[in-house]
Amino acid sequence: MKSKTISRRDFLQLAALGAGASALYACAPTPAPATVVTQPPPTDTPVPEPTQIPTPAAPQPVLRIAHISDMHIEPSGPGREKFSRAMRSIQNLSPAIDFIINAGDCVMDSLFSSPQRANEQWDTFQSVLGPDFPIKVHHAIGNHDVWGWGLIQKEQDLYKDDPLFGKGLIMQRLGMDNRYYSFNQSGWHFIVLDSVHPREVTESEHPYTGKLDEEQYTWLEKELETTAAATPVCIVSHIPILGTCGLLDGNNESSGNWNMPGAWMHIDARRLFSLFWKHPNVKLCLSGHTHQVEDLRYHGVKYLTNGAISGNWWQGPYFDFPPGYVLLSLYADGTSESEYIAY
Repeated sequence: MKSKTISRRDFLQLAALGAGASALYACAPTPAPATVVTQPPPTDTPVPEPTQIPTPAAPQPVLRIAHISDMHIEPSGPGREKFSRAMRSIQNLSPAIDFIINAGDCVMDSLFSSPQRANEQWDTFQSVLGPDFPIKVHHAIGNHDVWGWGLIQKEQDLYKDDPLFGKGLIMQRLGMDNRYYSFNQSGWHFIVLDSVHPREVTESEHPYTGKLDEEQYTWLEKELETTAAATPVCIVSHIPILGTCGLLDGNNESSGNWNMPGAWMHIDARRLFSLFWKHPNVKLCLSGHTHQVEDLRYHGVKYLTNGAISGNWWQGPYFDFPPGYVLLSLYADGTSESEYIAY
């Protein structure tokens, strides 16, 4: 491409334009210098942290209790050694428990035993859980702890005048002043009942019925009336006051109707939970007897059936429930938590 030659005339015109631009720039006002913003020097005052709301501490139980039941101890067999293992497990709990509730059936069977046989069983039981045991134990009477009620009438007639016949033997052995009683601890009121009474139906294969006698029921009414309404109440009975697991223990539906013996659950359950309805501070009912574990809630009351130390009478689990005991945590507001421990 051929380059273009600038003429003198073009050069003069360009020079004139450049001189004019320079003159305009010289006449323009001088811009003001930029303002510099100075930051204040740092100080030693720390910047406050955001306010932290502390997490409230979880409530702590006012009582820790081990609930044992249905040991069924006899001189022979594995019962004594395994019962000893269970009690060592309880002694090693951490934090330590406050006391033990024994809901009964300490021995394999005193109902059908001679005096000698009954005492041999008690000797074996107390070689593990005797009066020198280092943890306080509160006892209830179990059906198998009652001496002689299952013997034939001729044998009962031999022993019926003995003061130890019936419930006298267990009360002597365990140092019980009465077959039912109450006590207070750490803001809770405990009522221990005697739920084992002679059978009401002569055709029953069981020589006992689960219920309260009138003397005891009247005493229970007064106990609840005189306990402050803000005090949570725990009731202990060997035979469950209310429970459902007994329905499945045997062919109880074979007739086309459910049929649970009065020896397996309190036959006066309706009367008792009607009484509890008047006293909403009744929060917890503990029992054994069924060798099963059940947690049933009814009208604000927790009914706990808490398994068996012996499981299936020392033959492994019963209804898939292994031998064990229950650790209870009781709180000041009347609530409770339970943990089944297969020792």
